[in-house]
Amino acid sequence: MYESNEMMNQTPFILPAQVDGDFSADELAEDMEGVTLRFPRAKIPGGGTLQFELTGENPDEPEYTKSIEGVLMYTHLANAYWPAGSEYDDDAPPMCQSVDGKAGHGTPGGLCQDCMLNRYGTDGNGGNGKACKNMRMLYILRSGESLPIQLALPPTSLNGYNSFVSAAFLSRKRGICAGVVQITLKKVTNGAHDYSVAVFRKLYDFTGEQLAAVRTLSAGFKEQIKSINEQRALALADNA
Repeated sequence: MYESNEMMNQTPFILPAQVDGDFSADELAEDMEGVTLRFPRAKIPGGGTLQFELTGENPDEPEYTKSIEGVLMYTHLANAYWPAGSEYDDDAPPMCQSVDGKAGHGTPGGLCQDCMLNRYGTDGNGGNGKACKNMRMLYILRSGESLPIQLALPPTSLNGYNSFVSAAFLSRKRGICAGVVQITLKKVTNGAHDYSVAVFRKLYDFTGEQLAAVRTLSAGFKEQIKSINEQRALALADNA
């Protein structure tokens, strides 16, 4: 879902370059050698919960927040297939997954567009859903932080995201990184089941030098994330 709320007296957005660090990039270079960068993750819990679950330094002690404000650095499609009954089990890895929504690795694997499990009406619940879960991964940079949060949008939130991006950015010929957005959750009831849908709101646009800095930062993160996903795809292909 999408709401618009342009704010005139917004709090200045702090970019990573404006954050004081204890160590320089050169000092961190050796520590990062051979380490695959992992982004903090935000999760939309089930049952209609209206708070995001955030992974902190201790994965056994997650943090919770009612909203996420930041800049959409990059997004991409992703697919995953779990057998019926295990799709909501955090400890159950998917039998097949795609990091780009195009090529699946695992069982059954292959091109997603040709896969029977990626067709409507295959979810096994008697509805029109897909057995394969189509998602969109969002990378949201919050003010004053150096790494974006990774948020997986479930199928039920994709229409709201598409409407938001079209109205707030693309129809104005602006990239998704051109403004600060807020994401909250709305409870939806479908029969006997409750679930949460992401609601999007643009808070304000960037202009001038800050817009130029954000565009450069977004381009850097985009290439970095693409490289990470290519490595993940190769690893999944090897395991399969």
